[in-house]
Amino acid sequence: VHMEAIRYAHQGYRILLIGHASHQEIVGTLGEAPDSMTVVESPQDVAALNYTRETKLAYLTQTTLSTDDAEIIIRAIKERFPWVKEPPHDDICYATTNRQGAVRILAQDCDLCLVVGSRNSSNSVRLTEIAEYADCPAKLIDDVSELDPAWLEGKKRVLVTAGASAPEDLVAELVKHLVTEHGAQIEVSDITEEDIEFDI
Repeated sequence: VHMEAIRYAHQGYRILLIGHASHQEIVGTLGEAPDSMTVVESPQDVAALNYTRETKLAYLTQTTLSTDDAEIIIRAIKERFPWVKEPPHDDICYATTNRQGAVRILAQDCDLCLVVGSRNSSNSVRLTEIAEYADCPAKLIDDVSELDPAWLEGKKRVLVTAGASAPEDLVAELVKHLVTEHGAQIEVSDITEEDIEFDI
């Protein structure tokens, strides 16, 4: 996203940066070309913008933003400014997209979802919302130390997932704790194979 922001700015585009203004990624990207960017957090922000067709417009998206949230804002941008240039590829992190899709499917058959991640992480928060939307109570925890044993009472199937930036070892510690302290049996579900290759 940083490189795309620099490229669009050099090409004279006004960049609509979709995301949370206080998020580290947005703050960092904004710093690349502050005079060329406007942060857009909602469809209401889009409605308040006034650009003519003479303005070269492009949009970029915070990589950890919920795909659902991003789509609503992108739709508003395209309706208001049909000439807007789209990024060459989807900015939303593939891990974020895949995990949200997996939770959407798996939460339907679980009676608790534990999400390992920061409360400041929009994608971790979104994972809890997706689970709850599927009628599966969800808890967002930084690590196993925040697990309340009372949450597990009467629960038969517990879904464990993590935000895209949560360290793998924190998830492993939680799973190990559920097995050793609560007699859990592990069932691994691969909903989407993550086989994207990155050019270096």
